[in-house]
Amino acid sequence: MATTVLIVDDHNAFRSRAKRMLEAEGFEVVGEAADGASGVDAAKRLAPDVVLLDLQLPDTTGFDVARAIAGETAVVITSTRDDEEYDARARRSGACGFVSKAELSGAAIEELLP
Repeated sequence: MATTVLIVDDHNAFRSRAKRMLEAEGFEVVGEAADGASGVDAAKRLAPDVVLLDLQLPDTTGFDVARAIAGETAVVITSTRDDEEYDARARRSGACGFVSKAELSGAAIEELLP
């Protein structure tokens, strides 16, 4: 059975690219959201195995969203910025970790999953 993923990112082009890449690598993308509030709602409604979560959203941060949904699903935070502090901050917010968008792959996500 494929790992299910919800993609939460305010950039439609990134969501489309990530969806194509993840589905090509055997994941099942079950939903998309463009902001934190919609992401929290979708995570609770869809119960995906993983939420791929952008760090900077129009209404909040990925760290705040991770805190809201951590424990219900695995969360991987991503961003175009690659700061070595992000992984530690992601983990403190309840996420499994951080992967930069430039390094995003199915394998990178799987490495972070419990």
